[in-house]
Amino acid sequence: MQARAIEEHSSSSLSTDNTAVMASPVAFMESPMCLIENTDGNLSVNQEAVDVLMGLNQPAVVVAVVGLYRSGKSYLMNKLAGKKHGFALGDTVQSQTKGIWMWALPHPTRAGHTLVLLDTEGLGDVEKGDQKNDAWVFSLAILLSSMLVYNCRATIDNQAVETLQYVTELTERIKVKSPGGASSSEDGADAQFVQFFPKFVWVIRDFTLELKIDGRAVTDNEYLEHSLSLRKGRDKKTADYNLPRECIRSYFPTRRCFVFITPTTPENMSRLDSLDECDLSQSFRTVTSSFCSYIFMESNVKTVKGGVQVTGRMLGHLAKTYVDTIARGDVPCLENAVLAMAQIENEAARRDALKEYQQGMQDLCFPVNVQEMSRQHRLCDSLATKTFMSRSFKDDSGEHLKALAEAIAEHYAELLCQNEQASKDLCRNLLAQLSAPMGKRMQEGFYAEPGGYELYCADNDAVVAQFHSTPNKGVVAEEVLEEFLKEKSVESNSVLQADNKLSEQEKRIHDAEQRVAILEQEERRETERLELAQKMLRDQEESHQETIRQLQVKKQKEAAEAMKELERAMESKLQEHEWLMAKGFQRKEDALKEEIQELKNNMEITKEKDKAAQREAVVSMTRVLANGVQTYMEYMSLHENRIMKEEQRKEAQYRLQLERSRQGRGLKQVVQGKGEPNLHQHQRGKPKPGQTSSSTDSAETQASSSQSSARPEKAEDPQHEVHEVHEVHEVHEVHEVHEVK
Repeated sequence: MQARAIEEHSSSSLSTDNTAVMASPVAFMESPMCLIENTDGNLSVNQEAVDVLMGLNQPAVVVAVVGLYRSGKSYLMNKLAGKKHGFALGDTVQSQTKGIWMWALPHPTRAGHTLVLLDTEGLGDVEKGDQKNDAWVFSLAILLSSMLVYNCRATIDNQAVETLQYVTELTERIKVKSPGGASSSEDGADAQFVQFFPKFVWVIRDFTLELKIDGRAVTDNEYLEHSLSLRKGRDKKTADYNLPRECIRSYFPTRRCFVFITPTTPENMSRLDSLDECDLSQSFRTVTSSFCSYIFMESNVKTVKGGVQVTGRMLGHLAKTYVDTIARGDVPCLENAVLAMAQIENEAARRDALKEYQQGMQDLCFPVNVQEMSRQHRLCDSLATKTFMSRSFKDDSGEHLKALAEAIAEHYAELLCQNEQASKDLCRNLLAQLSAPMGKRMQEGFYAEPGGYELYCADNDAVVAQFHSTPNKGVVAEEVLEEFLKEKSVESNSVLQADNKLSEQEKRIHDAEQRVAILEQEERRETERLELAQKMLRDQEESHQETIRQLQVKKQKEAAEAMKELERAMESKLQEHEWLMAKGFQRKEDALKEEIQELKNNMEITKEKDKAAQREAVVSMTRVLANGVQTYMEYMSLHENRIMKEEQRKEAQYRLQLERSRQGRGLKQVVQGKGEPNLHQHQRGKPKPGQTSSSTDSAETQASSSQSSARPEKAEDPQHEVHEVHEVHEVHEVHEVHEVK
């Protein structure tokens, strides 16, 4: 039978302690389908049904019905689904339901929740004749549900109670703790089971007797409690009588009973699903309405150990884990199943959280300034961490949270590099565009005339001013400007030395001014980079604090849920203790006192363990977040190394240029530009009026010598000059790294 999506709606994100409900379309089922197949006594999961559950991210309220075959279980499930048809009813003595069938529907009274109905095959099917198989089906119904409905016919007599013999075998078929783990003892199993077992509803169909005990009218619930009363005595017969009743009382402290009379005449019973409501008795309709209302209002979201709420997706994981365990011949273990599910869910939570961060950061259009980059990072980081926290559970070691923090830090570092490169590309293109007219004038020899240096400086200042006035240049604008000015320093110094209008003293002053300007630009560049590094560290610290805060809140909620489980167990024990005292079961009362005291001790131990776990989680997370800072420092180190290599390349180019200028090559081309014969002739040997050839040679030699002063780190010896430049850069780099650390 195929499951088809009949309803798709976008539900707002539901705030739960352990489950993130995504605002995405939710596909429900048009009709039931088999979840767990039972073929020749072999149980297996129907993968198609599991795939349907995997698409349900809402918290799941799971209602399972068990009972003798042909007792009308499927009719009740159809009523809960609000449908006349769905689960097969059948009109013969043969069982119609094989295995466990499911029907996932929107919960009728709880928005954002999924109602999952599980209809199990009938117990005691004569055609099957396999009690062991029945026991496994019964155990799976308990393990998967948050409300268990037991359906029987006519009355609650000793035979009806003994039919629930499977409850006496639960300690053999369900383990709470891993057999190989620490504290794996199953002592006080009923106290452990009650923390995780579903609520219990006993439904009596076709009841024909009067609800009276000792001539006194009683309610449905009073009738149930009377039927579960214990007898006094130590003989085997009394012990056998009491055993299933004790198990029901211990494992299912929250109990309710509904008594249904026969709904219609015997001849109409075979077509009950086709009858109109008006054809059913009023009393039957009234009880049916009360039953459905109780199920809808009192059924809780399915939870597992630790108070973790189960979604449809997680229910699919649980079903597969339990059935695979049974198929291997092992006993299902709640702890192992939860840990296996947690590993899958936490990995998915980490992937989804990282994806959310990456998608959020895609809203940025590089290059952006430090403030915008920082703001978006903090926002996306907080949302990603919140998403992970809301979906993850049992991440006690912080393994997955650590992996998320590291992945976010690494991705952010990559984005910083991309943003820096985008800023660098934009600034270089902008400077190339702004300085293009200067390049053209240079080629035309515009600055080769007397007074050309002043014109050159004015144009250069205009380029710098326009560059500064252009907005949204990104995070390395000053660095690129410094690079530009250094590249222009050779050209600027050439124009300066060729300007005959200036005296030697004026040239030295302008040369000094140029050095000061470059040094000031270097300082602005260092300030820019230092601000970026400091902002990164502040952002990381704020992100760390937010992560720690969310982690503490999560651990506190988990501890509170674990304590609630123990409190529920304690409450059930106290209620049972009061009943035993009232009935005079002294020996059982004494034994129960010991269990209650043990529970109290466990509660104190759990509190201390939770406190220690919270402290350890915070310390561990602080440690990994510190590693996150290291990721940023590594980014800065790579950044510095890249800059240093680029500086070394520039120095090598400059040294080559310097050597060529000393040999008298290339300098005149820089000043006059190619294709300017008049200027070439003038500089080559046609002195101006009043200037001799020797004075021309002298000026040429002086220009060549002055070339070595084009950079602020200049020294007379070229090798010494390069060495000095490297020393300056090394001081800058060490100083900056020291400041960052």
